[in-house]
This record gives sequence, C-alpha cells and structure tokens, in this order.
Amino acid sequence: MTLLKSKIHGATVTGRKADYVGSITIDRKLIEAAGLVVWEKVLVSDMNNGSRFETYVMEGGDGVVEVNGAAARLVKKGDRVIVMAFGLYGGEEAGEHKPVVVVVDGGNSVKPGRP
Repeated sequence: MTLLKSKIHGATVTGRKADYVGSITIDRKLIEAAGLVVWEKVLVSDMNNGSRFETYVMEGGDGVVEVNGAAARLVKKGDRVIVMAFGLYGGEEAGEHKPVVVVVDGGNSVKPGRP
C-alpha cells in the first residue's frame, strides 16, 4: 500500500520561477532531514490557497524553498507549503511504518523538539 514516507510541514516559499524547466528547489538540510532524494516525486500543498501539485525535488541553498515551472503560478512568495513524499509498504512493514515529519519555522529551519 502507498503510505506517507516523509513530509516537510509549513515551509515558506522564498521564490518562484515560471520560466524554468520545473521542480521544487529545497534547502539541502531540509531534504536530508526529511529523507528525501533529489529527483524524487513529491506532492506539494499550498496552505494559503489550497492548491496541490506534483513535481520533483532539486537541491537548493540555505533556507531556499522555490517553486519552478508551471507550478510557480500556483503559489506566491511567502506562502506556506507542505511537501510530501510517499512510498510503497507491505505487510508487517506497513503496520510498523512511521513517517518522518519535519516541521519548519518561518525561516525554513527545522523547529527544535518537533517530530
């Protein structure tokens, strides 16, 4: 079955580039904390306007969460987003699975003491 593998919750969009090949560029520290992989498919949900879109992860610098390509038209700089990755799990593995949840502050740093 398909379960939530990991998510970055409440990241702030720092920029958007519609004239770009596509993707969401994310601070490498957040990628690592969430166990994401560059080029991995993710579902992104905008907490401000409810839009949702699929794209793939690219690595960015400190604090960067930038939406590129056509999806850039679905967000605004300053919007808060949830970035979710999913995996296939079966049997006992599915029953014991716990997703990685990374909650971030307004500067896109991991909030201490959060799951």
